[in-house]
Amino acid sequence: SWNQAQAAPISIALQTGSAMQMPAALPLSALENTTEFLPRHIGIDAADEAHMLSVIGEASRRALIDGIVPRSIARSQTMDLPPPATEAAALAELKAIASKNQVLKSFIGQGYYGTHTPGVILRNILENPAWYTAYTPYQAEISQGRMEALVNFQTMVCDLTAMPIANASMLDEATAAAEAMTLAKRSVKSKSNVFVVSGDTHPQTIEVIQTRAAPIGITVVVVNSAQEWEAALAGDFFAALMQYPASSGWVMDWKTDVEAIHAKQAAAIFATDLLALTLLTPPGEWDADIVIGSTQRFGMPMGAGGPHAAFMACRDEFKRSMPGRLVGVSVDVHGKPAYRLALQTREQHIRREKATSNICTAQVLPAVIASMYAVYHGPEGLKRIGQRVARFTAILAAGLKQLGFAPLHATAFDTLTVDLGSTDAARAVVQRALDAGANLRLLRGQCVALSLDETTTRDDLALLWRAFAPTAAQPTVEALEANAPDLIPASLRRTSAY
Repeated sequence: SWNQAQAAPISIALQTGSAMQMPAALPLSALENTTEFLPRHIGIDAADEAHMLSVIGEASRRALIDGIVPRSIARSQTMDLPPPATEAAALAELKAIASKNQVLKSFIGQGYYGTHTPGVILRNILENPAWYTAYTPYQAEISQGRMEALVNFQTMVCDLTAMPIANASMLDEATAAAEAMTLAKRSVKSKSNVFVVSGDTHPQTIEVIQTRAAPIGITVVVVNSAQEWEAALAGDFFAALMQYPASSGWVMDWKTDVEAIHAKQAAAIFATDLLALTLLTPPGEWDADIVIGSTQRFGMPMGAGGPHAAFMACRDEFKRSMPGRLVGVSVDVHGKPAYRLALQTREQHIRREKATSNICTAQVLPAVIASMYAVYHGPEGLKRIGQRVARFTAILAAGLKQLGFAPLHATAFDTLTVDLGSTDAARAVVQRALDAGANLRLLRGQCVALSLDETTTRDDLALLWRAFAPTAAQPTVEALEANAPDLIPASLRRTSAY
């Protein structure tokens, strides 16, 4: 029968198999396969290494190293390393270390804010290797999508700052400020070597400016009062930088200051916040020369400090000295619009020692995230987020005042600063907030600064009020909402479209 015919070979196979010798079992150390990651890594193998050594005339890798590394610094003993771990074990170990971190709610501000990354952007861009592995789009014909996203970024920056031209992103806000300083030095008529900086600029920005200025002979003058500012503008300088809104929160009309700066044939530089500019008069309407800042709060997580895309916009006359790269719209061989890199000859990979900048001059992935965040929300959505932040800030200020802790400044967009009168009192507020799971900014010893953002909730305001006055009768958002005065002056409210 068919069953008998089919069963016979099976029986023979089983009998034959039982008579065969079993292969010797591999040792457990080999089965654990701690080097499993190596075959998946793109690199040279033993044959490649042997060929390379033969070409350069060395007998072994050890001989090559011994011939290059001076004996005075060469390691005399092998490194004391633990046994190799598998990829899964290494990931588990890293997760165990990361789990020790305390993830707190941040109200520190200082250029870094909580933000909600839209799910569609998170999934399709931030977690998509087609986007997150991409580098400079040198080949325009295969990079149209990325360059369109960067044109969106440039357009977004120009619209919100009211400036005529913007590049395709910078490394971060602090280095963008240093680049703005050197751009101004190359571009203005003033022959001075003095750069004036408002003392209420983010501290990391001031420090990077000072570091960059020292080796190139620029004197940085940091001013910390209105009187010092007036005196500095009456002196000799080639540019002045203002933080708008200020690091401690206040906002003001800088139009007359820009006029005074231009009277000295110097450049007016603003470090600003794009979300604030959805509500505030943009620097371009004051005839600013250069505007820089961070786009981090446009959908890019804080990520323990970076990376985040900065931006730089400037007047049209400065464009050929602007650092970084610009994406432009051209026409292809079929007469259709096409994107290409334009004016990138200022970069170090082309001009080398003659480049305008020798730092990494772009953050393409974070810039794309920011541009898509703006597309996702649209002008009205961005404005609503800005209004929400500003309204929460006004209500927080009203509650603090009710508790006897009136903020130092009468104006603000998202940041308030309170003088507690002593270092001990300020530290006590910061500690109470810390115990409740929040980080506040200790400023000038006895002041505490609070910055709100897109993620701020009503419960967050209650937490902050309790940190200042834990035993007092607590304000409520509902009681204060109707009458809390706006902190953006009418004269500074934006009227132009974007």
